[in-house]
Amino acid sequence: MGKTAFLLTLAMVSAGLTWNLVASNFALAMPLLLTGAIGGLVISLVTSFKREWSPVTAPAYALVEGLFLGVISLMYGAQFDGIVFQAVVLTVAVAIGMLALYTMGVLRPTERFRSIVMAATVGIALFYLVAFVLNLAFHIQIPLIHSSGPLGIGFSLFVVALAAFNLIIDFGMFEEGEQSGAPRYMEWYCGFALLVTLVWLYIEILRLLSKLRER
Repeated sequence: MGKTAFLLTLAMVSAGLTWNLVASNFALAMPLLLTGAIGGLVISLVTSFKREWSPVTAPAYALVEGLFLGVISLMYGAQFDGIVFQAVVLTVAVAIGMLALYTMGVLRPTERFRSIVMAATVGIALFYLVAFVLNLAFHIQIPLIHSSGPLGIGFSLFVVALAAFNLIIDFGMFEEGEQSGAPRYMEWYCGFALLVTLVWLYIEILRLLSKLRER
């Protein structure tokens, strides 16, 4: 948990500095956004396959992902007043709520639970990838992702819930690692995994709130 708190602090400091930098020079928005998005993806893939590198790659991910978070938060905040604060509060509330459900034994990362959640997560990731390619190559936007209609809001609610269920898997990894005497570098890896989920949850809550604001 100490490593997780450290990584969260790095990400928030990086996001805050990026917000101020882009607010004073908006021309930096797209370069920093792409650097954060692509850099975060590359570092997360490296960390996933080389967990023993996580004492170095996890802090690097937090700093790079802060670039993405700073720019995207500024963009949403410029369009919808107060939405960033609301998204942060809701993200923290969901995380605390899921931790409480995990601690009380209401939700546990059983094999069946993991299989369902991971299959749905991979499906959403592929869906987003296809949507990104269609938008980039043919300027086609999939309504489910961007629409503020009932289907679009329903889709966002589903993805927010899916991100929240991934927190249960992360909490289980913390507990299993402690009980099994996992290597020290797994502290960093577990913190990294939880940070990835929290970032995803925050972005999805931002998207959901923006759809509700548009209505």
